[in-house]
Amino acid sequence: MLLQILSHTPRWVFVLFAVLLWFGAKQLLASSVSLARTTVMPIAMTGLSISGVLSAFGDSPMALVGWGTAAVVLAALVLQFGLPEGTRYDADTRRFHLQGSAVPLVLMMGIFFTKYVVGVMMAMHPELAHNHNLALGLGTLYGAFSGTFAGRAIRLWKLAIRHDRALATEQAA
Repeated sequence: MLLQILSHTPRWVFVLFAVLLWFGAKQLLASSVSLARTTVMPIAMTGLSISGVLSAFGDSPMALVGWGTAAVVLAALVLQFGLPEGTRYDADTRRFHLQGSAVPLVLMMGIFFTKYVVGVMMAMHPELAHNHNLALGLGTLYGAFSGTFAGRAIRLWKLAIRHDRALATEQAA
């Protein structure tokens, strides 16, 4: 059965998997990233997450409420934690210096595999698209991934804003 599922999977899905794996693996290493990049990845992954909800459940209120609630709650929860040790912001280059982390890879693979498994489930059992409990549960899972991504990006933006404000105050004095 697994071979049959894989053989019916479009090639672009394997390409997307490889791209996400590559981007996630790159983040295992310490790096320097721009403000733009800290924003683009969460937006792209949120788009993939929302697309997963909409493609499986349409505009099901249960799925959308689950997604929105989990996204807000997880973003707020992530914001309660400080940045990882060694995280720095360089105002001159407008870049963040980040330690390596497995979290982005786990989140990317979580969204990818959730979307893949849900796609297979819906292809095999289309009636599941009308299951409100499944819609709520999967919407919540997708929202949790998105909220975690968003919270991590917001923490970095807050660091940049604090740093820029402190620099502006210094220059004004």
